[in-house]
Amino acid sequence: MSNAAAIAAASVAADPGAAAVARIEALRAQAAQARRKATLGYGALLLLCIIVAAWINEVHPRALAAGIPRIGEYFALTVPKLEWAQLFAGPRTEGSLAFWFYRADEWGWLLLQTANMAAMATLAGTLGGFCLAFPAASNLAPRRWIYVAARRMAELCRTVPEIVYALIFVWAFGVGPLAGILAIAIHSVGALGKLFAEVVENADMRPVEGVTAAGGNWFETVRFAVLPQVAPNFLSYAILRFEINVRGASVIGFVGGGGIGQELYHVIAFNYYEEVSAIVAMIILCVATIDLVSEHLRHRLIGTARI
Repeated sequence: MSNAAAIAAASVAADPGAAAVARIEALRAQAAQARRKATLGYGALLLLCIIVAAWINEVHPRALAAGIPRIGEYFALTVPKLEWAQLFAGPRTEGSLAFWFYRADEWGWLLLQTANMAAMATLAGTLGGFCLAFPAASNLAPRRWIYVAARRMAELCRTVPEIVYALIFVWAFGVGPLAGILAIAIHSVGALGKLFAEVVENADMRPVEGVTAAGGNWFETVRFAVLPQVAPNFLSYAILRFEINVRGASVIGFVGGGGIGQELYHVIAFNYYEEVSAIVAMIILCVATIDLVSEHLRHRLIGTARI
């Protein structure tokens, strides 16, 4: 034993407190080493799962290297050939903004139709989610079977992709906005029903106990004890869902659900490259505007200052 070790052993023997500290430090070092080993083990397992998932889904580096440049080529084709000298000329002059957006009036109407689809679907989805929320909340469901049934109904509505619902409704009702509205509304019922139910489960139950003690029934308990607490969050989630549905309505048009998506699918299919970029630019502008307005309304609603 070296002199330093002997001195340390002697100091530990002389001071029981130092011995306890030394034991605690040794245990801490062992725990830290065990955590490091566990982190390395789980990290290796995660890496293995990622590699297997990439292999199953044919995500190969060679395919990515070959495909990424082609994406750039496609976007290069969609870039309009604008000329500064002709930028603000009329719609018949090549190189002008007006020539690029020569069908802006038609596309604007289709964008309005898309936003209208999203608004109607959000309204229907909000009403359906509102009706599901209280039976689907574990702290308010009047019966266990009602809770299970409401939860499974919400899962059924949101599990099937919107585009699958749209294909079914296009077959049933024909091509047009009605199919898109119904598809988005059903998906919104499931999504909002789950979010609303979780808000209800986090509500303060003391007002519920007060209304129940005063002789109120289940509906009166929901109306007077729970709804005033959760209404701001309900509205906030509904506005957020409207933003999501605007994007969804643009995609639904690809399968005949109406709106700007149907026109976008048409120009992509026929390789009208500059029209593709014009429509995408208008969609981005529309969605960004709606996002900004919705964000402002949400912050006003929940009483927080906008960052």
